[in-house]
Formats: sequence, C-alpha cells, structure tokens
Amino acid sequence: MKKILIITGIFPPDIGGPASYAKTVGQKLSENFEISAVTYSSVRKYAEDKGLKFKVVRVWRKNFWLFRHLSYFFKVMSLAGRNDVVFSLSTINGGITGLMAARFFKKKFFIRIVGDYAWQTAVLKEKTNLSIDDFQKSKKKGWTSFLFKAQSFVCRRADRIVVPSEYISKLVQGWGVSKDKVRVIYNGSDFRPALLSKEDARKKIGVSGNIIFSYGRLVPWKGFRMLVKIMPQLLKINPFFRLVIAGDGPERKILETMVNNLGLDKKVYIIGRKNPDEIAELLSASDVFVLNTSYEGFSHEILEVMLSGVPVITTPAGGNKEIIHQGENGFLVKYNDEFNLMEAIKTVWQMPELQKRFIENGRETAKYFSVEKMLEKTVKLLTS
Repeated sequence: MKKILIITGIFPPDIGGPASYAKTVGQKLSENFEISAVTYSSVRKYAEDKGLKFKVVRVWRKNFWLFRHLSYFFKVMSLAGRNDVVFSLSTINGGITGLMAARFFKKKFFIRIVGDYAWQTAVLKEKTNLSIDDFQKSKKKGWTSFLFKAQSFVCRRADRIVVPSEYISKLVQGWGVSKDKVRVIYNGSDFRPALLSKEDARKKIGVSGNIIFSYGRLVPWKGFRMLVKIMPQLLKINPFFRLVIAGDGPERKILETMVNNLGLDKKVYIIGRKNPDEIAELLSASDVFVLNTSYEGFSHEILEVMLSGVPVITTPAGGNKEIIHQGENGFLVKYNDEFNLMEAIKTVWQMPELQKRFIENGRETAKYFSVEKMLEKTVKLLTS
C-alpha cells in the first residue's frame, strides 16, 4: 500500500480553507492509502483526531519559536523516510522542510500553492502596499526578498505543484516554474447549509433586519474596512440593513474602532471567528454576501455561499473570475469601488428576480466545483 505524508501549517480545530482541505484530502486518501500528517496546531491535543482514518502529529503553535520549528522539522524528517510521497500544503515552513526530507530520502515531493506567501507577509508587516500582481514585478528587499526566493526555489524543485485556479497557475509560472509541473485542481466544498428559515436563523444569531454578510480572515486585502465605511450610505437606502462580519485577524481592532467612531454599534457586528455550523446559520439569515477582496486564489467562501442560496457580490480579483459570471450567478465589482459596490448591493436588494437568478445559478455553479471532482483529480495526481 502506498504511503503519503501530508505536511501542513494549519488543521482543524483551526478554521479556514487550508485546514478544511487538509482534513478532507487526508480522509479521502486514507480510503486507499496509508496517510499520516504533521501540522502546526493551536491545541496540543484534539479529541476528534481519534475519529480520523489517519494519524495527525501536532506541533503546538504556542511553543517557543525555535523549539516549535525544530520540533516540526524533526517530526517531518522522522516520518518522510517511511512514506512514498511527501505532499506539502505549506509554502515556506512545510515546503522547505518537506523538500529537504523528500530529497534526503529520495521520495517524490508535491506541493500545493494557493497564493504568494511573500506578498501576504509583506502586506501584514506593512512592507508593501502593492497589489499581488504589481508585487511580482517589484524590487524586493530583506526578509521579503528571502521569502520570495525561497518559495520560488521550493516550487522549481518540486515534482508537481497543485494550484486551485488558472490565476495561481500563471502566478507560479512567473516564479520560473515549468508549466509542465503545474496542475490546476479547483477547490471543492462539502459545506452543509443550515436547514433554517431566515426568520429562525435571525432569531438564533440574535440579529434582526436585512443582513449583509461577509466572512474570512480579517486582513487588509479582504477590504472589510470599505464595507464598514459605506454602511451610513446603505442605511439611507434601507434603514434595516445590518452588516455582519465573521472572522478574526490583524484588522479586527481597526474595524471595531471604525464601528465605534461612526456610531454603528447597533448596525454593524464584528462577531469573531465562527465554526462551519455557525457560518451556515449566519448564511441562512443573510440577504446578500459581499467579498470585497483585492486578492483571492480561489474562494471557499463563495462556494459555501452559493450552496447556501445567498446572492454573491465580489471582485474580479484572482480566481474569482473563474467562478463568477457577471450578471448570471453574481456581480463582480472593482475592489474598493465605493460607488459601484453600493450600487451592486442596492440592485440585488431591490430586484427579487435578480436575487432568484443568482441563487439558482449559484447552486448550479457550486455543483460543478464539487469535492468529489477535487479529490478524484488529487488522488490521481498523487498516485500517478
């Protein structure tokens, strides 16, 4: 039986697309192969690991940084020799460690790339205000330059690279990676919508009114500030609008300060990180979903929203254009375009027939990006 080692930087109970992907792929692969996984973890132990079909080795994220990374390195090295394939879902820590382990033990090395780690780090550390596309062509210095070169180095030496969209495929090829190494495998979603009416869902979450919902990691490129900024104007269109933002991250305090300064404490709710069941309830309560983002490799959120039957408004950033067809299953609006963003929300709100079209076509779109297709192609690639 073929053995595959998955190395990742995030895994449940942490939430987010990469964590869900790691668990889903591990479970599917374990049906036919012997799987083990190494991950950084927000908890030392997790009871639900016992219900998985594969072994999860956790490295506590709160350990002293040097001990944490050394522990991760040695755990990967100790397992890599017993496996046939090393599959990294982490660009830098997992990617570098995984490549070293795979080459040392002469194993195949695959890596999944969902974005530019160097750019994301530079934005969060306020080292750049460039868009991801402009960043690719810019001159980089210091730590940012090292990260960019490191991720490029790892990808060029990988046996295969899995990416979730054509957009990311072109991005990776721009790092000097051969097109023949890159395989586009679109994300799928096994998200389960909540079986609640809008009225019951609103009672359960404790928010009444017509809900504009957004969720994800609270980082600068997700554009949550603009959603808070336009709320006073949206309230003139409909005084019953309520903005709900779920998620956590470095932007949270800034968003909470904006809400207080604009006197929107009973109109805008920053509710923190929520698990998938809670997200399902929030979507059941929502009238429209807005993702005002300047970068998106391939959005799990959009698929989950479509499965839940909520109209989508987003931007043409990254892989979004590969999901949304303008005016058919959603609206695409330029990032941080204040006027057109408000007009899109207003139009969806005031046109029930448009809402219906977006909901029906959105559900059909989500069926195309199925977990079954994603897993089938991933398994075929890893075992070829």
